[in-house]
Amino acid sequence: MKSWDDHLDLLIRARTPLLWIRSTEEERVEVLLEKAAKRLQPRRLATWDFIQGLKGIPNSEGLGARQPIAVLEWLQKIQATSPTILLVKDFHRFCEDAGIARMLRNLSRELRHHPHTIVLSSGQWTPPNDLDDALTILDLPLPQEIEIRNLLSNIALASNSDLDKDVLEELTHACSGLSEARVRQVAARALAQRGKLSREDLTEVLEEKRQAVARSEVLEYCVTNATPSDIGGLDALKGWLDQRHQAFSDEARNFGLPLPRGVLLVGPQGTGKSLTAKAIAHSWSMPLLRLDVGRLFAGLVGASEARTRETILRAEAMAPCVLWIDEIDKGFGGDARSDGGTSQRVLANVLTWMAEKTSAVFVVATANGVERLPGELLRKGRFDEIFMLDLPIIEERYSILNLHVQQRRPNLRIPLNAVVDRTEGFSGAELEQTVIEGMHLAFAERRELQETDLILAATQLVPLSKTAREQVESLKSWAASGRARPASLKLSQTMNSN
Repeated sequence: MKSWDDHLDLLIRARTPLLWIRSTEEERVEVLLEKAAKRLQPRRLATWDFIQGLKGIPNSEGLGARQPIAVLEWLQKIQATSPTILLVKDFHRFCEDAGIARMLRNLSRELRHHPHTIVLSSGQWTPPNDLDDALTILDLPLPQEIEIRNLLSNIALASNSDLDKDVLEELTHACSGLSEARVRQVAARALAQRGKLSREDLTEVLEEKRQAVARSEVLEYCVTNATPSDIGGLDALKGWLDQRHQAFSDEARNFGLPLPRGVLLVGPQGTGKSLTAKAIAHSWSMPLLRLDVGRLFAGLVGASEARTRETILRAEAMAPCVLWIDEIDKGFGGDARSDGGTSQRVLANVLTWMAEKTSAVFVVATANGVERLPGELLRKGRFDEIFMLDLPIIEERYSILNLHVQQRRPNLRIPLNAVVDRTEGFSGAELEQTVIEGMHLAFAERRELQETDLILAATQLVPLSKTAREQVESLKSWAASGRARPASLKLSQTMNSN
C-alpha cells in the first residue's frame, strides 16, 4: 500500500497540473512539499502568498505580491528545464475571479506537457464548477504516530530534555488525533512550565484533544465515568461487548481476527442505549466521541460531504476510540428529496467508511425506532451486530431499582418485590425516576426512604409503553422476527424456548 508521500510523488511525476491538498496545516504541507522536491530533483519548490509574493526563487523574490494572476503568468513562462512545484497559499479565495479561473483552466492544459505543478492548500472549499475537472484532490491525514514520535523526539532533543522511551510512547499515543501545530503548542507549554517534556503533559494533551474536537463543530468529546455495573440487566449485550473488547488486542490480530466494527443499539427511549455507549468507552479506556448527525448538514453545497470527510479523518486519527452516533434514525431517516439528496450522499460516505474501515474506531449507533432507518444501514457488514434493548423483565427491574437505591442510599435495605410488580412496562430511565420521586416524597417529610414511597411514585408515573404503545409493540415485533439480538440474556432464553 502506497504511503501518502509516494502518492504525492506519483502525482507530481505524472505531471498533474492542479493539485488541491485538502488540509488546514499550511506549514506541514510546505514541509512535505520541500521533502518531495528533494526526492524529485531537479524539481524545486516555490511558494506564493498575497502579501509577500513569490518566495524560494532567488531572482524573482516578491513577484506577484497582491497580484494573484501575475504568479500564474510567471509559471506559464518557466522553461521545462526548471521543473517547479508552486504552492499558492490562500489561492482558493481568488478562484471565483473570472480571469484567474480562466488562467487556471489554460494552465491545466498547458502544464500536462511541462513538469510544473500548481498546489493549492486549504481546508473546506467548494471549487467553482469550471475547475472540477481540472483539480486533483489529495487529502492530507492528521500526523501518523511515527511523525508524532519523531516530532516529539526532535523537540526534546532541541530543548536538551531527557525524554524516557516509555514516556515518549505514552505521549505519542496521547497526541494521536492532533495536528502538528497542536502538538507543538502542547510541547511549548510543557517547556515553558517545566522546562521539559514529561508524563505530566498527558493532561495537557487530553485538554488539547477536547478543544480540537470542539472546534470540529460536529464531534463532541464526552467525559464519562459510566461502567457496565451502572447498567441493570442487558447481560447478553455485556457478554458480547466483553468479547469484542478482547478483539482489539495484538493477540487477536495474530489469531486472524479483524478489528471490531461496531454495534447498533435499538430500543424504546430510556432503555440504556446512551448509558451503554458511555460505559463501553470508559470500561475500554477509550475516548468517547459523540457525533451530532444534524450538524453534518451544513448550508453550502458540498459542505456536508466535506464535514463528513473531516469527521471521519479526525475519528480515525484518534483511534482507538468509540464513535457514538446518537439517534441515528433521526439523522438519516428523512426524505432525501427534501434536501436535494445531501442526506443520501452523506449516508453513503458513512456507510462506505463503516464497511471498509481498518482503523480501531468502534461505532456505537443508537436508535429509538427502525421504521425510518434506511435498509442499507441494517445490512450485515456495517455493524458487527444489532441488539434490541427491550423494556426490562421482572428480574431486570429488580436489579435496576436496587442499583438506583444503592447508588443514592448505600446502606439502605428495603423490600422491592411489590414495587417490581407495579412497574411492568417501565423503562430503565422510568425506574430511575421512580426511585428519585420516591426519595422526594421521603425527604419532604424528613424521613428515610420506604417501600411505600416507591409504590406511590410508581403509580403516579405513566410509562412510555402506555403513551406510545403502538410504537413500542412495532419495535418488539421487528426484533422478534430475527432482525436483532435481545440484549437481555433471560429474554433471549425466553424467546428461544417459545
